[in-house]
Amino acid sequence: MRKLFRGAAALATSVVAVVALSGSVEAKPVDTWAGCPDGAVCIYPQNENPAVRPTHVFYRYGAHNLTNQFGRHWVLNNQYGGATANLCTGSNGAGCGSPIAAKTGVYADLTPINSIRLNR
Repeated sequence: MRKLFRGAAALATSVVAVVALSGSVEAKPVDTWAGCPDGAVCIYPQNENPAVRPTHVFYRYGAHNLTNQFGRHWVLNNQYGGATANLCTGSNGAGCGSPIAAKTGVYADLTPINSIRLNR
């Protein structure tokens, strides 16, 4: 009787796991652009052209400090709703250059860049 009960419990657990996984597969589709998820700002490896897989993905608004980023990199702003991003020469979002518009990208020299700022 115990073996039957354990078998039924294992089967029920398996069914719940399959249903749970099926539900997550049907989640909202992600609009990726060169591997950069919708709503994110992405930085790609040095001299990667075309951009294939980002090394840095940022979602949170505000400043993000960068380290050891030299040479030319693709920076894609895959945010929406008019959100912009800036490359900044100072830490913590200081000394920022022109904004990168939503759904656009730039090929930039990150050697003098110390942070990136995501803006609403």
